[in-house]
Amino acid sequence: MSKKEQLYGLIRANPFISQQEMAQALGLSRSAVAGHVASLIRERRLVGRAYVLPPERSVLCIGAANLDRKLRTVEPLRMGTSNPATAAETFGGVARNIAENLVRLGMRCALLTALGDDSAGQALRAHARHCGIDMTGTPVLPGAATGTYTAVLDASGEMAVALADMGLYEQLTPGFLASRQAQRSAASFVIADLNLPHDTVALLLDEARRDGIPLAIVAVSQPKMARLPRDLAGLRLLILNRGELETRAGRPLPTEAAVRDACRAVQADGAQDVIVTCGAAGVYYTSFDYTSAGMPGGTAASELHWLPAHDVAVVDVTGAGDAFSAAACWTLAHGEADLATACARGLHAAALTVQSPHTVSPALTAELFSAPLPTEQE
Repeated sequence: MSKKEQLYGLIRANPFISQQEMAQALGLSRSAVAGHVASLIRERRLVGRAYVLPPERSVLCIGAANLDRKLRTVEPLRMGTSNPATAAETFGGVARNIAENLVRLGMRCALLTALGDDSAGQALRAHARHCGIDMTGTPVLPGAATGTYTAVLDASGEMAVALADMGLYEQLTPGFLASRQAQRSAASFVIADLNLPHDTVALLLDEARRDGIPLAIVAVSQPKMARLPRDLAGLRLLILNRGELETRAGRPLPTEAAVRDACRAVQADGAQDVIVTCGAAGVYYTSFDYTSAGMPGGTAASELHWLPAHDVAVVDVTGAGDAFSAAACWTLAHGEADLATACARGLHAAALTVQSPHTVSPALTAELFSAPLPTEQE
């Protein structure tokens, strides 16, 4: 196959591909790529830059897509020695997991991430195509390895430690996002995880302020909280766990009052709402009490509410937080502003996930939230 035909195949597979990406993929110079593109335009096989937009606006997830490895001990975990274990591989990554949960809930969803030119990257793209996740704008980086996440679970299914090789996502720079502007402009709601570089997160916040497209940010770990800018103006929702909120606050948060004060500080930094997940216990979420706003000297105060998690038998906790985030954002993306409903649905999705050996539960379907959950009726 000629280089021109190979180039045409790359464009058909990814209409957002840049000339630099084509040059790297085919081992050509930029000028040679430009010549082939001009030839294809003269032949009317291209009609210019093919920024093809979907027929309806979608939720856009930006962040990690990994190959997950899960090791589970057969007996109680003992540190400092060898433990008999079972091993499994699956597809993961916070942004990818959220995207798959969303399409299972019947929502059109696109994913911007970075893949290596290896078998794991090929498998991730094929699986996304099978699920219905649009990865049109995702680049394959020559010579790079696809991200991996290795979790060690104890015999009860709780995570003991996790190791992440995700340096690949440093390539998701503001410049990369600028090259995918047409696709991003088609989004009705954006969800980003904190595997993204700090400057990329800052750009997404700037655009949310400017364009008014709702943005949710999902934290991924305490070390990566440093990637969250101080100015959060434009942020519709921040989802993080208690430890990550402590990192943001710079102090322990032993009481509900301390969590409330830390959430108010995050809102003072510009975030509209905050959800704080507490594992098997449940979640805190913010809301505003406007009852005193109309009184002399009164102001709207941010309040903190609590919802307990479902009491279920745990098979594997991997992916539960991502299922929660997906269901909560699914609610907001449908125009429902009630964070209590969003959290109730998130807890239901998380409960289904921990009862499954899969990172994304097959029980999560579009019909799941067609009727109100019991907690939504209370």
